[in-house]
Amino acid sequence: MSQPVMKISPQQVAQRIVEMVTAMPEAAEGLELPESHRQPEYWLELLSATPQARRLMELMREMPLFTNLAPADSSPEAWRAVMRKNFTGPDAYLPRQATRIIKRILRSAQPLPAQRPMIRWRDGYQAGEVIQRVRPTETDAYLHNPHRGTTTFQRFQGDQTYVAWFTSDTHGPVDFGQSGPAGENVKYAPRTTLVYVRWPWRWMEPKKGKFNWKLVDQSLKIARSRGQTVQLRFQPFSRAMDYSFEPCTARRHPPEKSVDLPDWYWDTGAKWIARGPYAANEPDCNDPLYVKHFGQFIRSFARRYDGHPDLESIDMAYAGMWGESGGNATPQTAARLVDIYLRSFKKTMLLSMLGTHGCKHAATISRRTGRAIGWRADCIGDLRRHYEGEVPTNSEFNHTFDAYPMQIQKDGVKEAWRTAPVTMETCGNVATWFMDEYDLNVIIREGYRYHMSVFMPKNVFYPQAWQEKLAEFDRKIGYRFVLRQMILPLEAKAGRRINLQFFFDNVGCAPIYRPYALAVRFRQEGRSPVVRLKADIRKWLPGHTWFEENITLPAGLKKGQASVDLAIVDAKNKPRVWLAIQGRTDDHWHPLTSLDIV
Repeated sequence: MSQPVMKISPQQVAQRIVEMVTAMPEAAEGLELPESHRQPEYWLELLSATPQARRLMELMREMPLFTNLAPADSSPEAWRAVMRKNFTGPDAYLPRQATRIIKRILRSAQPLPAQRPMIRWRDGYQAGEVIQRVRPTETDAYLHNPHRGTTTFQRFQGDQTYVAWFTSDTHGPVDFGQSGPAGENVKYAPRTTLVYVRWPWRWMEPKKGKFNWKLVDQSLKIARSRGQTVQLRFQPFSRAMDYSFEPCTARRHPPEKSVDLPDWYWDTGAKWIARGPYAANEPDCNDPLYVKHFGQFIRSFARRYDGHPDLESIDMAYAGMWGESGGNATPQTAARLVDIYLRSFKKTMLLSMLGTHGCKHAATISRRTGRAIGWRADCIGDLRRHYEGEVPTNSEFNHTFDAYPMQIQKDGVKEAWRTAPVTMETCGNVATWFMDEYDLNVIIREGYRYHMSVFMPKNVFYPQAWQEKLAEFDRKIGYRFVLRQMILPLEAKAGRRINLQFFFDNVGCAPIYRPYALAVRFRQEGRSPVVRLKADIRKWLPGHTWFEENITLPAGLKKGQASVDLAIVDAKNKPRVWLAIQGRTDDHWHPLTSLDIV
């Protein structure tokens, strides 16, 4: 419970000062105060003379010496008694404490020294200075940075949201419009650098060995034109089918009902189980024929797309509805299928599915080999509460309290976020959260705890009341790097070694997982050599990172001023990641300062 603020008026502050100086006149000795210092008006004028004096006045209006610990009366004995309670020994010379207060008032009333006139960039430094400290201004703006943030779902940047709060896991993009830059998303995260798409296996391999790669090729093309990379999943099956409405073309197939596997699959002689976890007559995922044919599809996909620059990640979906649950696959079958993913995809980031046998197996492989494997989960935000009366309201099972803490621990992925990304898909979506009165603050808190890099709310519109909080959430998940300070020389000789010191602050909740490099550019007319630093930015976990590095100043620099720029760049020295600081050149470097080449 907060305490009431004890605050007096400026006039009362001035009166207290006069009483203090009158009680201890020796406190003002040697300060050359005018006779008017015995009047409150003198102190009122001083404490309004400058911005820093006015700030001091605000502080003194609450200072205990003048408020709750003020003397009972204005007598010298009362003032000295109050001062004596705070100091003993040599500091017990009480007027000294009053002198400190008076001196601070006098100093605050003096105008700050004028800045030196700046003709050259270096004129702000005195002749004896040899280093400079650069402290950029942080920005809270949205940064169009890759590999993190909110995704669009089954749609691309600038496409329309779903018309209501219902979505489709099955219906990934099949009709592709014009590629090219897109505008802001409406009633959703305004900008994103990620798109999440998925299709059932049935759509991607309609005939055995005949693949509909157009779905993927076009998605990668459109995503690139919209400034996005693609998170992708091929789902073993995604919905139940009733053959009386959707006839199956296979010669043999389950009776009446099944799921949307490729029709040709049943003609291989594959088995089904009458009662599956999600639907009647699901495939027996432990059947060697299932492992063979779905495994062949995984390998075919990887041969074509592994390492594609526009492919962000692949979900290791291997069995069950949507591939999320692992279906009826045993731990042994899960391990075999996950191993096919791991052997087939050598370059593209893989994500395991939390709460499955495959996730636990992948985590074991990761610990043994050091391979970075991320994970994803469905149902972030699940705070369901039922009203039917079986249990008290708010005591129902939900993923937030029952599933995630247990699954993260049991699957062995609690520390996986340090080397690979965490993606989380909403339970329902933001609109249904709002409809069901879920606590958005709790959901956001847990998102940070999971060290999320990617949030996938399924392209359902955001209620206006929550848009600001979700925009802040989008800015803070994943990585967000602020340069707090850079130290470098004021001058140096071309071709010589110089020392650079950096203080970065990752104000996000996760690191970056790509091997980009921090680079310094020295820019003069007609030349702009780049020096890549050795620092591994993937180790910049949330919080502070300090390091120093000696570099060789490029030999081609000429005598005179060189502008110093900073960026996080790709293998071709093209800036890929923006820092959360103000200032950016037209070619996306951050201009920081200058250096004299001597």
